[in-house]
Amino acid sequence: MENFFQLKKSGTDIKTEIIAGLTTFFTMAYIIFVNPAILSQTGMPHGGVFVATIAAAVAGTLVMGLFANVPYAQAPGMGLNAFFTFTVVFGMGFAWQEALALVFICGLINILITVTKVRKIIIGSIPPVLQNAISGGIGLFIGYIGIKDANLLTFSADPGTYEVLEGGSASLNSTIIPALISFNDGKAVLAVIGLLIMLALLVLKIKGAIFIGIIATTVIGIPFGITRIDSASIFSLGDIGEVSQTFLALFGNPGIGTLFSSPERIILVITTIFAFSLTDTFDTIGTFIGTGRVSGIFDEKDDAALANGKGFNSKMDKALFADAAATSIGALFGTSNTTTYVESAAGIAAGGRTGLTSVVVAALFLICLPLAGLFGIVPGSATAPALIVVGVMMMSSFAQIKWADFEEAAPAFITAAFMAFAYSISYGVAAGFIVYCVVKICRRQFNQVHPILIGSTCLFIINFIILAMHAANLF
Repeated sequence: MENFFQLKKSGTDIKTEIIAGLTTFFTMAYIIFVNPAILSQTGMPHGGVFVATIAAAVAGTLVMGLFANVPYAQAPGMGLNAFFTFTVVFGMGFAWQEALALVFICGLINILITVTKVRKIIIGSIPPVLQNAISGGIGLFIGYIGIKDANLLTFSADPGTYEVLEGGSASLNSTIIPALISFNDGKAVLAVIGLLIMLALLVLKIKGAIFIGIIATTVIGIPFGITRIDSASIFSLGDIGEVSQTFLALFGNPGIGTLFSSPERIILVITTIFAFSLTDTFDTIGTFIGTGRVSGIFDEKDDAALANGKGFNSKMDKALFADAAATSIGALFGTSNTTTYVESAAGIAAGGRTGLTSVVVAALFLICLPLAGLFGIVPGSATAPALIVVGVMMMSSFAQIKWADFEEAAPAFITAAFMAFAYSISYGVAAGFIVYCVVKICRRQFNQVHPILIGSTCLFIINFIILAMHAANLF
């Protein structure tokens, strides 16, 4: 195990990697319950999606750990599953089997651009100011997720409009504003207790502080009635058998064969695949840049191998391939885009540095098949504080930005702000790219912008135009 994962070389050990794996798992385990709840609204069998979610997480995370030897976990992505359900199926009228086919094709495209080095060229084109902004922005994004999951925010709206979509989802307008709760919510109080415990343990430099904090908060939640130790698995063996209805369903009818059967839908199919691929690609790149550079997982030596090496000579090369392959694998099982989870930062903060962390996460997901109820007793109030403290740790990248220089501060701030407030890594990257290019044009320094960065910016703009056209029902 030492030789395979190179633990000593990475400055870690088996115990640390196990704790890191447990930490990452508990911060992202919610996906095995949330993903089926979202995708089943399309008509997909709930139990089938449950098994597909776990299968995709296990397969994708094992590839990341055993092939790339990096401590990242993969699972069907939040946001991408909502896009799958409410935009692609409800909004555009695709059958869920066809939507799975779109995801499968997206994965193949991402594999292609990874093998042909397009992804690593994109990474090399991002200037240091934006890389630092992405790192800090992800910290802000993770922290906001934690604060929201801790139930510390309440949202209210001025009298305005909202649109109720098919499936019961509501799209609210921009008059919605957040505010701090009145602390009459037991879940929020428990989350604050958990946060204070983690902060104290970290200040005292207790090893495994984040994981210990999660467990301690879970135990404290028992008398609160928030941690339900009497919870039983909510999936029967009959439900698990429903995986036969989702596995390889994309090859059925409807499915991949019907996507291109109607000439008038060709443009719609292509633009939807483009939207899936662009979001997935930059979510992953942002996560790797934001967490890998700060922690040293992707160091200068790895950067050099990424830029100059051939084949899969760097950890980043291998990690990008693992991420791309996981999307198509997940679609085969029957779930939306599988992607690298930003919550992996919690395990990295706990000391995870190698693929052994990922193998531990994969093993825990596999155990969830018969023991979903056991892992489900860990409340969001226990894992949310972990995301908040990880967000604090990642803000150090902002120190590298020259905030007194408006030309550097503007794209950096826009990147971080949009990443958190638009609730999307890729949208934050897009906003930062656009503002960076505008700044360089105004300074007559556009020739200093890497052509790939210009191309990526144009693709983002095209994507926004396509989304606007979809919203206006223009095609």
